[in-house]
Amino acid sequence: MNSLTDISIAPQGGFKGLGTGVLSKVNDSGVSTFSKIISMAIGVLTLVGIIWFLFTLISGAIAIIGSGGDKQALESARKKITTGLIGLVIILAATFILDLVGTIFGIDFLDLNLLFVEIMN
Repeated sequence: MNSLTDISIAPQGGFKGLGTGVLSKVNDSGVSTFSKIISMAIGVLTLVGIIWFLFTLISGAIAIIGSGGDKQALESARKKITTGLIGLVIILAATFILDLVGTIFGIDFLDLNLLFVEIMN
């Protein structure tokens, strides 16, 4: 071990992937890896947003039922449902805008097949 070429920095064969998770099978360019990470993040955040909307809708409906004729409680419940609907519309609009931007730049941000198929493998 007298020269710098004898020093082994990486394991035999080099480093393999990004760990043992879903992205460890990636052998593509950095743009492909980036688009897969963004696609998975968008898919998860969209699901979280839809679950939040359903929770807001159900809690608003329960508040309407439990308002007992109180106009202020009824108005508060309606605002809660309206806020949930606005949030859902924003989530859907953002998803379509990201799809448009991805189409323009040639990056598939919304590969939802990646989210469901590769997690199962």
